[in-house]
Order: sequence, then structure tokens, then C-alpha cells
Amino acid sequence: MQTADSILGSWAFLPLPAAGLLASAVLYWRGWRMLRRQVPQRFPAWRAASFFSGLAVIYLAMASPLDAFASWLLIVHMVQHLMLTMIAPPLLLLGAPFLPILRGLPKAITRDALGPFLNAPLMHRIGGFLVHPLFAGPLFMASNILWHIPGMYELALNSPTWHQVEHFCFLATALLFWWPVIQPWPSRPVWPRWAMIPYLLIADLQNTALAGFLTFSESVLYSTYANAPRISGLSALDDQAGAGAVMWVPGSMAFLLPAGIIAMGYLSPQRRIPIPEVRPPPPPRPEPRPFDLLQVPIIGPVLRWKPFRPVVQSILFLLAVLVMADGFFGPQVSSMNAAGVLPWTHWRGLTVLALLCAGNLFCMVCPFTFVRDLGRRILPGSLRWPRALRSKWIAVALLVIFFWAYEFFDLWNSPWWTAWIVAAYFLAALIIDGLFRGASFCKFVCPIGQFHFVSSLASPLEVRVRQPDACGSCRTHDCLRGNADQRGCELELFLPRKSGNMDCTFCMDCIKACPHDNIGILVASPGADIIEDPPKRSSVGGFSQRLDITVLVGVIVAGAFLNAAAMTQPMLDWQNRLGGLIAPLFVLGLIVIPSALIALAAITACTLGGAGGRIREAACGFAIGFVPLGFAMWLSHFVFHLLTASHTPIPVMARIGADLGLGKLPDNWIVPSLAFPELPGLQILLLNAGTLFSLWILWRKSQGFVPQRSFRFFMPWATIAVILYALGVWIIFQPMELRGLPM
Repeated sequence: MQTADSILGSWAFLPLPAAGLLASAVLYWRGWRMLRRQVPQRFPAWRAASFFSGLAVIYLAMASPLDAFASWLLIVHMVQHLMLTMIAPPLLLLGAPFLPILRGLPKAITRDALGPFLNAPLMHRIGGFLVHPLFAGPLFMASNILWHIPGMYELALNSPTWHQVEHFCFLATALLFWWPVIQPWPSRPVWPRWAMIPYLLIADLQNTALAGFLTFSESVLYSTYANAPRISGLSALDDQAGAGAVMWVPGSMAFLLPAGIIAMGYLSPQRRIPIPEVRPPPPPRPEPRPFDLLQVPIIGPVLRWKPFRPVVQSILFLLAVLVMADGFFGPQVSSMNAAGVLPWTHWRGLTVLALLCAGNLFCMVCPFTFVRDLGRRILPGSLRWPRALRSKWIAVALLVIFFWAYEFFDLWNSPWWTAWIVAAYFLAALIIDGLFRGASFCKFVCPIGQFHFVSSLASPLEVRVRQPDACGSCRTHDCLRGNADQRGCELELFLPRKSGNMDCTFCMDCIKACPHDNIGILVASPGADIIEDPPKRSSVGGFSQRLDITVLVGVIVAGAFLNAAAMTQPMLDWQNRLGGLIAPLFVLGLIVIPSALIALAAITACTLGGAGGRIREAACGFAIGFVPLGFAMWLSHFVFHLLTASHTPIPVMARIGADLGLGKLPDNWIVPSLAFPELPGLQILLLNAGTLFSLWILWRKSQGFVPQRSFRFFMPWATIAVILYALGVWIIFQPMELRGLPM
């Protein structure tokens, strides 16, 4: 009760700010009503609501208990700053306040005093300069950095006058910053609309850097908070870290959300009004040839070199043999065993980087298929894979078992079990593909392959035909059937109808078999395969008709967040408290919760969008849109471990050499890691990109699914994406268990 009284008693009445805000509200309301009657399409009710909300946010920031408690808690002060820089200015500008306030003034003042002044060419030039992105953006960022320098921050905390100056600087520079983004009518843009995306992202980088500095600083930066009475359970350092988190997460969302909206609007197809031709059109320009990895000097010839694949496969096979041997016979300490270091940290980190940059490169050089190909000289491989099993359900079950066993049997900490898993993989590939023709193991069984198939949907590269017309005259279809010199596609992907990377191992057999040299590794439009979802896609078919692929995607996306969360300290503490209950809860989070969320989103979206009879199609078609977000979480997580443990193979290899009598193991190791203090910022950046990519895909799919109510249909899916993004940011901020590192 006493706390509540203190909070209620902390409201302040600020005569001058209150009078200014009230006058602005009255003038805007008066002018808005007149303009509403004249040009109602320009001044709908939501603009007035937005402007008044902005005024209310300013008053709350300056006169509410937030201002009173800001000198005791840095978190509260940071919330106050975000209200003045990220919330109030966009709301004010969305109200298009320029004309309403001018019309709200008495006509004599507008006509005789302000009119000539505002219409002067010099004032136009000054106004254009102030809101130009090259001035407004740096000014906003400079103000943000300047007022967070300890000396300036303490000056504002210890002087009411300077505190108001600080608030004025934040609000004024934020209004200038957001002006070119929102472009309140009747102002005109000086840059193209797409340029606002890098404009916002650069501001987000500055915000991320400043927030990271506050979050990860090991000392209290502002002495006022170090000496302030603790009115909560937070220490001064925890309060500072929390303030950095407030600046980081909501601040980044304030920049990334409009950037995503602009990107969706810019990339969405727009109806154009046809204009009659006055003069004959110029001759069409030849379409530029898409980037082809096989046409790049050095890289292309190396990839085309016939022995390339078996040579790299044999090298990886020898590494796998080393991992198995050390896992079976080496010391059972994961940080000093090749089976504890190479598979769980370096192989996983490098493969996700390869997926991001160049597609499914691991499947191209997979050592398991290398042994399989050798075994085919003895085993017949003539049977057809059973029709009832031609789906992803076996791989889904194996993935769930693997994710569960990884956590609850500490596979990462058992070189012996790791060696058995690698050996079992070799044996399964040898037996399955030795009995069944085609790449049945890769297509229907291999969980690693399914992870790479799904993740490579977010890759910029794709194996596809260069000129589709050339395939129309082909009668042999060697890319599928093969010929006397080269086998065709074992996964039965007919290249003219192939779309995306699902089920493609990048083996390049089709490239080498094509007699017309019409297949390459080309750059594809990001997300086009997911958005268009052709129903007659070769081998796979339409994603919206494949429940098994939907569940596969759900498990992989959920696994990204669960795998990372399970290594954080809060989750480890939770596991210790729950004991045996954590295993079924893990499976619940891996299968039941994602399935329920997808089903709920599909039902809600179809209800809001008026597509009630297409719930299954919506669930299957839109679940695939979360692939970039899930992949971004895997990428940020694996890159973290790859960089922090980048040095660990060196002592392992030295230990193996010493065991073989090739040298002596040094007593003291000083091997630097590649990790750097800004690594969390890089993780957030990757997660931001994946979230925006998923939101854009979901928006484009919504436009095609229900064109008339696309926004309503989009909102349930966007809500899930935002929840997953917030969860990912929380995970990145938590202390992470550094598995595989020597303690």
C-alpha cells in the first residue's frame, strides 16, 4: 500500500510542458476537423488518434512516476528515453501534424505572420536540410551517444535544467530522424523509399552497439546509480544490464519493424495504371544472366573437376575414422577428444555457414555416401523403397529422438557414444542404399540430410536449369536418367520441374550428365520457392499438401530454440528442479506446442481472412515460412559455439600426436579463441535478418492466399514470428553453457 501511495504521489505537474502539449492538442484538433471535411481521405480518424497518443506518451515520459524513479533505476530511465525517441515521434508524425496545426491557428496569424515566413525559399532550404537523411540520421545517433557518455549522463541526472535539455534533444532529433521514414503529408521524399531500409538498419547498429556496451560492461558506468538506494532486488550492475536489454530489444524492434514494413511494401507487387504509348517502345534489353557459381573463375573449374567430390569425401571419411577411433579408444573427456570437439562444435558451425553462403555443400561431400558408393560394388541396390514409407516421417522420428537424446544423455559429453553414432550412420547408409536403389537413405531416412534440405530453402543458391526452353527439345533427359558416362539424379528430381533445394544434395550428377550444359548452381530469388509453392514441384510436390514436411519444419524450427535454450543457466536450473519431468516437457515443446501453434494460427488466420475451408492448406503452406527464422537461430547459436571454441582442435590434435609418439604435449596452453566482445550483437543481427525474411515470406504468401484480407490473415503468423524472435533474443542474453571447452 505504501509503495502504491509513493507511485501515485510521484506524478508531477509541469506547467510549461503541459501547456505546450495542451495547446498542440487544441490546435491540431481544430485544424484536423476542418481538413477532415475538405480532404477526408488524407485525414482519417486514425491520424488524430496517433497524434494525441504521441502527446500522451510525451506527458507520461516527463510527468509520470517514470521521471521520479528514473534517478534511482537506470531501467526506468531507459524506458523513459525510448518513449521520447522511439514511440512518441513516430506517433506524432503519423498524425501528419504540419497542416492541421497551421489550420488550427487563427487565420490572421497564419496569413500575416507565419505564411510569409514559412513560404520563404530560405526556410524551405533550411527545412529540407534538417530532415535530410544525411543530416537527421547522424544527428540522432550523435545525440543518443553523447547523452550516454558518463559525464553528460551525470550532468543530466544532477541538474533538472540539463535533464530537460536532454529530453528536448532526444525528442527533437528523433522527430527529425523519423521524418524521412514516415514522410508526413505533404512533405516529399528526397531519397527512394528503399533507401530507408539501410537508413534504419544503420541506426539499429548504433543502438545495438550502445546497448551491448551497457549490457556487458563489468562495472557501473554512472555513479549516481551506484550510490542510489536500491528500491528493488536488482544490484546496480544488474540494473545497468537490464537497461541495456531494454535499449537493445525494444529499440531494435522500433527500427526493424518499419524496415520490414517498407521492405514488404517495396517488394510486393503493385497495380500500375497503363499509360498509352506515345512513341514506339525501345527494343527489349537482353535479360542479364543470373550468377552461376560454376562460371566463377577457379571455383567453377574445381567444382566441375570430376574427382573433386570423391577427393573431398575421402578426406572427410578419414576425419570421420579419426573421430570414431578417438571416441572409442581416446580419453573420455570431450574437450580433449576429437569426437567431443569436431562433430558437435566445428562440423555443425561450418555446415550452417556453408548453408548460408553456398547451399547444401555438406551433402555434396558427405562421407557417408562415399562409403555407400563403395559398397554398391558388392550390394545390388535393386529394390524399390516401400511406397508407404516414401515420406519424411522416419526422418522426423529420428530427429526427435536425436534432439531428445542429445540433451538427456549428454551426447556432446560422451566421445564413446558419438563414435557409435558416426559408425551407425555409416552402417545405415551402406545397408539401406545397398539394398534399395536411388538415394533412399538421403531422401527418406537421414535426419542430417533433412535438416540441410530444409535449411537450404533459405540459401541464395540453387541447382537448376539455365534456359528452361532448352529442356523442351531434350528427349533423353540425361539429368534424370543418366547415361553411359554419368549417372543421373538419384533423388529423382526432374530439373525442368525442380523448384528450390528440398531433397537436393548438390551432388552435381545432373550437371555432369546434361548433354546441353544447361544446368548450373544459380542465384535464386530469396524465398521465391516458398512463396510460389508450385504444386507440381518435382519429387516433393507442393508444400501446402505435405503434412510430413510441415511437421519436419516445425521440429527443426522448435529444435533451434530448444537446443539453444537448454544450454542457458535459467533452463539448467529449471531442469535441476523438475528432474524426470523435463524429458516429456522437452518432447512437448518439440512437437506438441509447435503443432498447436501452427494449427491455432491457421484457424485464426482463416477465420479472419474468410478462408474457413482451407485450414489444412494454410497450416502446411505457411509453416514453411518460418524456415528462415529457425535457420537464423541455428546459425546464431552454432556460430557462437564455433567462435568461442575455435581453438579447441589444436590441443586435441596435439594430444593425439603425443599419443602416437609424434611429439610431447605442452604443459601450458595459450591458444586464443576467435570470439569477440560484440559477438552477441552479431547473433542479434543474424536473428533480425531471419525474422524479417520470415515476416516478408509470410506477408507475400498472405497476399496470394487471401488478397482482399491479407493483413488480417498475416497477423496470426506474424505474432508467432515475433514471439519466437523475443525468445531468441532472451536466449542470446542468457549465460550460455560452453559445452566442449576445457574448464
